[in-house]
Amino acid sequence: MEAWFMEIAKGIGKLFLNPLIYWFILLMLFAGYRRIKRERMNFGVKVFDVFSEGKHMWSVSIISGIVISLIALGAGLVFTYETILLISIVTIILSLSLKFAMLSASYTIGISYILLLFLPLILENQSYVNPDLFSQTNFTGLILLLGIFLIVEAFLLSRIKDNDTYPELTLGNRGVWTGQQHVKKLSLIPFFTLIPTGLITPIAPFWPYFSIGGEEFSILLVPFIIGFDHIIKGSLPRSAAVKLAKSIGLLGGIVLLLAVGSVYVPSLSVIAVLIAIIGREFINYKLRVKDREKLAYFNQTDRGLKVLGVIPETPADRLDILVGETIVKVNGQNVNNVNEFYLGLQASGASFKLELLDVAGEIRFIQSALYEGDHHELGILFTTEPYRQQLKHYKKETSNA
Repeated sequence: MEAWFMEIAKGIGKLFLNPLIYWFILLMLFAGYRRIKRERMNFGVKVFDVFSEGKHMWSVSIISGIVISLIALGAGLVFTYETILLISIVTIILSLSLKFAMLSASYTIGISYILLLFLPLILENQSYVNPDLFSQTNFTGLILLLGIFLIVEAFLLSRIKDNDTYPELTLGNRGVWTGQQHVKKLSLIPFFTLIPTGLITPIAPFWPYFSIGGEEFSILLVPFIIGFDHIIKGSLPRSAAVKLAKSIGLLGGIVLLLAVGSVYVPSLSVIAVLIAIIGREFINYKLRVKDREKLAYFNQTDRGLKVLGVIPETPADRLDILVGETIVKVNGQNVNNVNEFYLGLQASGASFKLELLDVAGEIRFIQSALYEGDHHELGILFTTEPYRQQLKHYKKETSNA
């Protein structure tokens, strides 16, 4: 047990030698700043804070990391430092655009698998790099991780809440501004795995089961990044996220079954990685096609104002006004545009009453006091002309006057 405790302590310390943990912080920071810039251009305010994409994910990340660690150490998954470093490099390269769409395990582990398959053949024809650098790869273990992380991705998607997506304005086909939502999150999942050479010796004849040779092992805490970013125009973002979660969870289950089969038929691991990459691409394609076929959900209508977004820690957030609901009356007055909504609030004095249609089409009422310092529109975002366009028109009118 002393050897285990020593190796776990050293493994935790080596976590900070992996460049991926620092890239995760930079990625979240840069992506957050770019999103805030877009929010200010669209709505004139910062909607979410800079680290919002990673919020509400830590509990799931820690629990997932514990479960994956138990599976990895229990089954005896052994990976080389070179394999882990390559996955980290591939992850960084795929995220250089600051978009999270390519941070599914299907791509990060899948592309790493393909590289590890061909790198030994490439390296043996040169003399600059050690040709045996990637000669030992646990392909079955990689596919097991791929399937597990796809299931984790599906679970993260299923936890998306109504007001937990990122609104944006876009110009529709008919030249009318409509709203869309980014179902987007970024999560860092640390897990323990075995590394060749160390103080730990086999504890049973069958352990470690997924080894690559060697009789002594150490433990390493490995950071793994999962991210996703799906644009939704034609439906409620939460309903789209739930459907996506089911499809990705099913894909993960298929990959896991093939991974288990590859223990007996190694070639199944190649089939599994191709299914993972092609399957994930097909899920993305199917989502885009179905979404384009639908009418814009967050469009401007003749009856009421549809809620495109809710700014956190504003009256709308405290009153549980949800994305997708429609405000039809303010203080008894019908509202069909933002100006009518704002005028209705101004005339309300120290309190206000809203009549809304929820996503099921049922009427509900909200009544509350207005406090000093509250957002002038309660913190509700609507589908209107972008703030930057409104400023241009205002400056033009001012100059003409």
